[in-house]
Amino acid sequence: MDREAIQQRFGIIGQSQAIRNVIDRARLVARTDITVLLQGESGVGKELLAHAIHELSPRRHGPFVIVNCGAIPEGLIESELFGAEKGAYTGAVERRKGYFEEADGGTIFLDEIGEMPLAAQVRLLRVLETGEFSRVGSSRPIKTDVRVIAATNKDLAKAVRTGHFREDLYYRISTVVIEIPPLRERREDILPLFEYFLQRAAQRYSTPLRRLDEGARQLLLRYHWPGNVRELRNVAEQVAVLLNKPVISAEDLRPLLRGVSTGSSLIPVSRPSRQEEHDARERELIYRLLLELRLGMHEIKALLHRLVGGGQPPRPERLPAPAESFPRSASTWTEAEDVTFVEDAPFDADEIDYEPVQPASQQDAVQAEVKSSEAPQETSSALGPLNGEKLPTLAEAERWLIVEALKRYKGNRRQAARALGISERTLYRKLKEIDETL
Repeated sequence: MDREAIQQRFGIIGQSQAIRNVIDRARLVARTDITVLLQGESGVGKELLAHAIHELSPRRHGPFVIVNCGAIPEGLIESELFGAEKGAYTGAVERRKGYFEEADGGTIFLDEIGEMPLAAQVRLLRVLETGEFSRVGSSRPIKTDVRVIAATNKDLAKAVRTGHFREDLYYRISTVVIEIPPLRERREDILPLFEYFLQRAAQRYSTPLRRLDEGARQLLLRYHWPGNVRELRNVAEQVAVLLNKPVISAEDLRPLLRGVSTGSSLIPVSRPSRQEEHDARERELIYRLLLELRLGMHEIKALLHRLVGGGQPPRPERLPAPAESFPRSASTWTEAEDVTFVEDAPFDADEIDYEPVQPASQQDAVQAEVKSSEAPQETSSALGPLNGEKLPTLAEAERWLIVEALKRYKGNRRQAARALGISERTLYRKLKEIDETL
């Protein structure tokens, strides 16, 4: 049976690649007796897929027994699964069969297997390994021929690590794992599914068939669908019964969607993964580094321009802000943390206090430079590019410019930085370099 025939027979609606992969995988395992684990969020259709696997298997003429492991009390689950002898416990007035006896020759579907107690997990593992079990209150082994399909909406690997699920049972039931994607990850299936459920509800409840306008269709596509296909079906049935109008608008649908009301925002369509957030941080760090390099190159060009040609240096070209280069994620820096890398970039006051009073070591160094710049023999060397004498090194010229600016503005670093065409942060860094070289 091909994929289209399977979808039509079992009511599996959707043409997304994700749902096609699920059906193809189910077709392959159906012809065998291999144990299958269906994983997916609540409401994605795990039971429907398990039933399809059973009907496509050689066991289709045998029973299909559904067991919700999360709905059976812990003290009764073993007797429910494996049966009990008369008098095995209070209230056991007669011998009774368990689900594994009832499913003999067919398939047993263990839904929410992650909720099964550890004691029952030990007995289940024995059934899967040997095909034998014993009723509660009896030691006589009973043979059974059952194909097991399990399902869970939990991360069983994590449950194994925390000790809530047996590792040996996990490997036994996960021989083949079929991951059923949530509805929000196959959004192209939302509208076909909704129209299918809407038509079926109209036939069941004898109501006129409703039609969605474009706004309502877009609302369905943008909604997060935490309840997946089950929630979608419920909304379609409410539309068929409660909304007495031929064309349904977005405002009509809003009260029926969980967490969505007039004037409120929709649940986000998707959340960025950890890898996406990591990539966004890397891009932002690289961008900041490029800005720092651009700033350093401009400062060098500005100094060379003053030393050789004089006049005003060319202003730097402003690079686009990070938000213009790539989308800003929720975990990235805020606007308050952005730094404008231009000549008059403000300095972060949390790092250093820019008062005219300087630290002792730097103040002594600057005063020494000021005194030396006042001496005639030093001034001649420092002003070499201006009077035709031997050119100083770039470091010497830079040092002289900084000292001269601080001297002219009486130690006010903010004014000195603006006069030099650099930021206060850069001036502070260069003062530290001067201090380290002395």
